[in-house]
Amino acid sequence: MKVFLNKRIPTIGMQLLHHKDIELILPNKDELSREEWLSYCQKSDAILSVGKVNLDRDFFEQCPNIKAIALYSVGYDHVDIAEATARKVALSNTPDVLSHATADTAFLLMQMTARKASFNLEKVKKGGWSTHFNPLAHLGQELHGKTIGIFGLGRIGYEMAKQCKAAFNMKIIYHNRSRNENAERELQATYVSFETLLQTADVISIHANYTPKEHYLFNKDTFAKMKSNALLINTARGGFIRESDLYDALVNGVIFGAGLDVTEQEPLPVNSPLLELENINIFPHIGSATEQAREGMAKVAAENIVAFIEGKPMPTLVNPEIYS
Repeated sequence: MKVFLNKRIPTIGMQLLHHKDIELILPNKDELSREEWLSYCQKSDAILSVGKVNLDRDFFEQCPNIKAIALYSVGYDHVDIAEATARKVALSNTPDVLSHATADTAFLLMQMTARKASFNLEKVKKGGWSTHFNPLAHLGQELHGKTIGIFGLGRIGYEMAKQCKAAFNMKIIYHNRSRNENAERELQATYVSFETLLQTADVISIHANYTPKEHYLFNKDTFAKMKSNALLINTARGGFIRESDLYDALVNGVIFGAGLDVTEQEPLPVNSPLLELENINIFPHIGSATEQAREGMAKVAAENIVAFIEGKPMPTLVNPEIYS
């Protein structure tokens, strides 16, 4: 069976793909145009997809031969799930293996934002470290005993909450589609409404799965309901936040600061006004960028392909409805 892999993945995954029943198709360059991508897919039976390629209805119409897609990611908001399911295309992702790495990133962003770390580092680099002590300059916040509000208390949100409680004895509140009884029992987390989350949390950390219903959920109106000392952390998807409203909220002191590993447009344009602010920290979507996480993702994604080739259900199947 022909499997299209658009980019090389860590060795553990490549070794698994050297399977006797797999003919691996690997292009000789990393960046492909939409036309080139479709051309490779039209010659293949399955795909191991690395990166955020839009797998929409047009894709499925142009590539009716595709029987399975293994994503090298946890998120699948770039895939038309309904279309894949209707066509009986098996779709899998890579949950669990990057929970610690992404939570670590959120935890780091929270601390950097509380102390305006990126801004102060740039000051040092540019020779702006003044010899004159100013007791009122560039003041940050302490996190001890504050309230962390987790929006989406799944695997990653749980790890973030656990770190916040252990390091800073933070009180944990959360808003979810459903209750997380394990977090309530183990971390003394409290389930609250979205409105209460906005009004009560000193830090809001976004970890929910993104769907079009949540597009720009964090906007001018929601920022107005947050505390003026609040930090907003996002390691989920850029579509959750209307960045023009975030800019206004940060400039006008509606909230204290923001830490982003994801943005509306990636890469973030170098002329984005957000980059001019001292109360924001922005990473280039590095949530899973550890050796351990990326190797784990490679292993899971490759195992999903191998299982499908061998006629077995993918271990982390997203749309089990295809078998009903």
